Order: sequence, then C-alpha cells, then structure tokens
Amino acid sequence: MRETAKPDDTDRKIMNLLHTNARMPVAEIGRHISMTQPAVRERIQKLEEQGIITAYKAKFDPGKLDRGIQAFMLFKTVKCREFVRYCESSPEVAELYRISGEFNYLLKTRSESMESLAAFQDAMMVYGVSNTLIIMHAHVEDKSPF
Repeated sequence: MRETAKPDDTDRKIMNLLHTNARMPVAEIGRHISMTQPAVRERIQKLEEQGIITAYKAKFDPGKLDRGIQAFMLFKTVKCREFVRYCESSPEVAELYRISGEFNYLLKTRSESMESLAAFQDAMMVYGVSNTLIIMHAHVEDKSPF
C-alpha cells in the first residue's frame, strides 16, 4: 500500500492549476507558484504515486455534441444489478450514484432532445420508478475542491 501524506498548500495550488487545465506545462505551473520545473514535476509525480492524482481528462461541451438536454433522475428499483448494467451501457447516462433515502439511485443524464429523454425514461420503466429534474442552468460545475 502506498504511503499517503496530506497535500500541503503548494500541492493544493498545483492540483488546482491542473484541475483548471490538465495540459498546463510544468514550466507554467512553476511560474504560477514560484517553483522550479524539477520541483513541480517531483511534487506531481509524488501526488500520482500516492493515488491523489488519479487521471488527466478532457472536458466536452454536451450541447455541441447533441447532448444539450441534461437532467438529474432519482430512481427507485429492486432490480439493482440489472439497472446498473443498463445504465453502464446507456449513452444517455453520464453519472450514476447509489444513494440513501426514498430513491436508491441518482443519475445525471445527457440527451439530444426532450423526446429522446422521454424515450429513455420509458425504457427505464421496466426497472422501477423515476423522478426527473431538468437542468435549466449549471451555476457551479466541476468545481475544484481547493
């Protein structure tokens, strides 16, 4: 098991910059936080080795990919395994969480249109019942934890 030290303020600054732009060159990160490239590279490598930094990802605009209708769906089912498999294979499902309370799943969906969202809801009815909340505007999204 990897030894994990808590990130210090400098590590958090590096992670915040990488969260904003995962392709930011190490030299530019160093300029932002007044550190040399080797020192920044060493800190990033340490954060990766400790499993704190787990991935570098591209972010896409769903609206430009014909997935502009976004919604949260609360879902209640007793067919959990089948429902999860269905969600894993469905292009509409962007995120799926197991939750507590009256409903047992929370989904974030992305659909081409209201009609395709309705068709997706209809297809899910075999697994249980849902409550859908259309996202009208995202005020805060993918916020850095720092």
